[in-house]
Amino acid sequence: MAECRQKDYPLIDTASSMMPQTRHIPSFRPIEYLDGYLPIEDHGLIGDGTTAALVGLDGTISWLCLPRFDSAPVFCSILDRGVGGAFRIDAGKVIGARHRYLGDTAILITELQTDSGIVRITDLMPLRDNADLGKEGMPSTGELLRCVEVVEGVGDVKVTLDIRGGSDPERSAKGINLRPHRFPGLGLELESSRQLDGAGGSWRLERGESVTFCLRWNGGRGASSVDAPVAAVTNTTEGWLGWLRAFDYHGPQRPLVRRSAITIKLLDYLPNGSLIAAPTSSLPERIGGERNWDYRYAWVRDGSFAVNSLRRIGLEAEAEQFLRWALGLCKDANVNVMYTLDGETNIEEIVDNELEGYRKSGPVRWGNAASDQVQHDVYGDLVDLAYQWTTRGGELDGSLWTQVRGLIERAAEVWDQPDQGIWEVRTPGRVQTYSAGICHVALDRGAKLASRLGKRDDAERWSRSAARIQRAILDQAWSERGQYLGQGLGGGHLDAAVLGLPIRRVIPADHPRMVATTEAISRELGAGGGLLYRYLHTRSPDGLDGGEGAFLLCTFWMIDNLTLQGRVEEAQEQFDTMCARTNTIGLLPEQIDPGTGRFLGNFPQAFSHLGLVSTGVSLWRAGVGEDGRYRG
Repeated sequence: MAECRQKDYPLIDTASSMMPQTRHIPSFRPIEYLDGYLPIEDHGLIGDGTTAALVGLDGTISWLCLPRFDSAPVFCSILDRGVGGAFRIDAGKVIGARHRYLGDTAILITELQTDSGIVRITDLMPLRDNADLGKEGMPSTGELLRCVEVVEGVGDVKVTLDIRGGSDPERSAKGINLRPHRFPGLGLELESSRQLDGAGGSWRLERGESVTFCLRWNGGRGASSVDAPVAAVTNTTEGWLGWLRAFDYHGPQRPLVRRSAITIKLLDYLPNGSLIAAPTSSLPERIGGERNWDYRYAWVRDGSFAVNSLRRIGLEAEAEQFLRWALGLCKDANVNVMYTLDGETNIEEIVDNELEGYRKSGPVRWGNAASDQVQHDVYGDLVDLAYQWTTRGGELDGSLWTQVRGLIERAAEVWDQPDQGIWEVRTPGRVQTYSAGICHVALDRGAKLASRLGKRDDAERWSRSAARIQRAILDQAWSERGQYLGQGLGGGHLDAAVLGLPIRRVIPADHPRMVATTEAISRELGAGGGLLYRYLHTRSPDGLDGGEGAFLLCTFWMIDNLTLQGRVEEAQEQFDTMCARTNTIGLLPEQIDPGTGRFLGNFPQAFSHLGLVSTGVSLWRAGVGEDGRYRG
């Protein structure tokens, strides 16, 4: 082990005058492992607008796809601790650890407490100098920077970098050319501020001493210096703070709404404005179950929801970028459920038998067979996004209006035809209540757009069609016996997706049948603690075995319904309860195990974070301030 005596710049202390101060530093706590794996909630996310990495509370990077979100992972030990590959920093026997972000940035700080001192790890994917995250482009440097400092006592630091499939490290001009077996064309190179021994090394560091690592791919941009990392931290901080200057929200849980906005932005693929549902694949919706999916693609629905939530808090550029990207892929009003980041629709789903899965919960899947499904809500999602964009000054020129008009007409054609719906069930389709409702959105917003453009005949025709769909939902989805609006037109059990219809102004929230439906969903789909299941698999078979956790977006939708019904104080109380379910750095998964509170599903999830943002905005508009007090 090398003895290090020269003093290095204490990274955060040196840069503190140029950066926002962290508002809350959590206490140290023991590191816990479940079946040899960190809990999902004990991870943070870093990224640069092209890809993202998960950093564990123990200092391990257990997930990173290169060079972009939907590429194969070079590190995926979160899916197999043995052969998945990881970038590990070992500080010896750790008695406590804690995570925090550096202010309102995507720079993550992990501190490991040992018997002899405290080791601080600062992780980031650096942004270029003067990077503008509000514009499409490549603000990233193609690098991952890890800065390790001893801030108290002494630390014995061991670093190992294991790429999935192995590598043949060899010394190069700048450091170590890793030569990964599975990724020969990736050009992975590791540079360090201290001498490396292959793809790693060991050092004894005293207080104030540090070692910095830079992992580059495809040549990187060489913007980050392992000898002076403060510049990279400063550039990255300024990039995030510059983007957040437009942030406009003064409602409840403001810090968490801001963190959710940053998290959604970390899922934004900046080269073209598409946006992924989550940065991971195959984190299970139930430990030991088969519901493991790949979410590293751009769903029209999820992306539309996400950018619209950002628009509501003053971050408007993403809505236009996503809208133009999505409309550019529509040919003759044909919209796919999801796309790769290149706009391709061939997303073959395969099982990776080499990986055991998180906590041995296989299968691990790459790709997603739902890309071939029929889901009619995509038309309303895009039309509504176009409509909302125009309310903020956007203009639909001739070609854009032609594309939007085609989507409106398609919604009018298919609203009463079967589809797989928002939950992407793997059973034959049915006429889904939610899908029909979002086709209503397409026609209702289309009528408003046509009226603005002076196209009276279209406006009147589409308005009549929207009214017809609303009547059909209230009549055909209503169960007299159950006293609720069900999953399908013509029958079906409860579906929490119906909670989304008042939010989209399909059915008034205070309509007696909608009020009865919210009560029935709370009663029969309730999982305890305000959590909700999407539906009951025993009553609404979806073609898969076993159950799943509580779906967080559904709870946010329920809170929105309470707000719209005038039950604002009750809604605010439930919102606070949900916000308390975030992990220590403000991140949320897709689902939660109601029995244990453990995170389930891919993480972090755009659906959950956009739900938090949108529900916060609804409460703010209803009269709830930053202090959480209702002033109605």
